[in-house]
Amino acid sequence: MSITDKLDELVAMVENARAMPMSASCIVNRSEMVEAIEALRASLPGELTKARGVLRDRAAVLEEGRVEAQAILDEAEASRAKLISRSEVVKEATREAERLVTAAQAEAERMRREVDDYVDAKLANFEIVLHRTLSAVEHGRDKINGRHELEDLADSDELAEPLPG
Repeated sequence: MSITDKLDELVAMVENARAMPMSASCIVNRSEMVEAIEALRASLPGELTKARGVLRDRAAVLEEGRVEAQAILDEAEASRAKLISRSEVVKEATREAERLVTAAQAEAERMRREVDDYVDAKLANFEIVLHRTLSAVEHGRDKINGRHELEDLADSDELAEPLPG
């Protein structure tokens, strides 16, 4: 029987006791009342021990909760720091990538200009060689044409004037 039940029993004993005429007092059986109070007193140490245990358990549970909450907060802070760190690494990597792309584009443009200059110089040399070759070809053709003209003249002179002979 719990302390509450025993207290309820004591209250019932007083409420059910015979009333004293013209008074708020009542008559209770002394031995029954003493027996009920002694039973209550006997159960108090056990109940108090249970209550102290509950309080101790409560304190332990609260401390465990505090420790767990602190661990969660520490873990969250570490995760936050890691995410910030990753974010900074990503930003730095992006900046470095942009720098490398810009440098590569500049290098490609420089190489393109050098190749264009090289090709232009080779084409200019080829143009000079072609002009010389063309001039040589024209000169050779002129010579051939000139020889043919001389032969034609010589042939026409032979027909026009007989050779002394």
